[in-house]
Amino acid sequence: MQSGLYVTLSAEVALDRRLTTIAANVANQSTPGYRAEEIEFKSLISKADSNPVAFASQGASFISRRAGVPIKTDNPLDVAVQGEGWLALQTPDGTVYTKDGRMQMEQSGALVSVDGYPVLDAGNSAILLDPAAGPPTIAQDGMITQNGHQIGAIGIFSLDAGAKLKRYNNSGVVSDRPATAELDFTSNGIAQGFIEGANINPVLEMAKLIMVSRAFESIASATEGSESSLKDAIKTLGATS
Repeated sequence: MQSGLYVTLSAEVALDRRLTTIAANVANQSTPGYRAEEIEFKSLISKADSNPVAFASQGASFISRRAGVPIKTDNPLDVAVQGEGWLALQTPDGTVYTKDGRMQMEQSGALVSVDGYPVLDAGNSAILLDPAAGPPTIAQDGMITQNGHQIGAIGIFSLDAGAKLKRYNNSGVVSDRPATAELDFTSNGIAQGFIEGANINPVLEMAKLIMVSRAFESIASATEGSESSLKDAIKTLGATS
């Protein structure tokens, strides 16, 4: 069995997928609240032979939860979530969680995300502001005040550490496990006038890109070697027969 070709091919497929995720991360390094996508690689052992052959799997992708860098905007409708918390948005596909704190107030007073989705409070209800009361003041616990009156509170939610996250648009995620409204604001909270940047280190991503590209070239060279040995074997067998 010429296993070398299959091993190198599996490695090329895995590296191609890694290149795709790195390219997506680099492209979204300036997207507020974007969470980087990473891939966890494992080896797949073939048991079809007494001499096992290790193949490279395509890897399991996951969304990194590392915090991004806060960026000061001084916009009263911009918020950055501090700690492990997330904002909740009501979308046509259900509740989506995000770190993108760019909000807008519609003419009706509805508080919505930059994409127009209602921002939810801790009870998963939409928030309605007074459009005639001026800019709101937002406290660390998410409480919204206008003209000295408490209007509502932005919900801060924690996601289960074991939950699998699926990307929704650019900066949103959908969790396969229920989220929990955060009530402890000593380590979690909201900073008004800030947004959270993407949790991507562009220098590190470029270093990864160079490393993966070199690995791909090395694998391609190994593939050529396997093909060459196979051709030589076929020529030798043809000559002896």
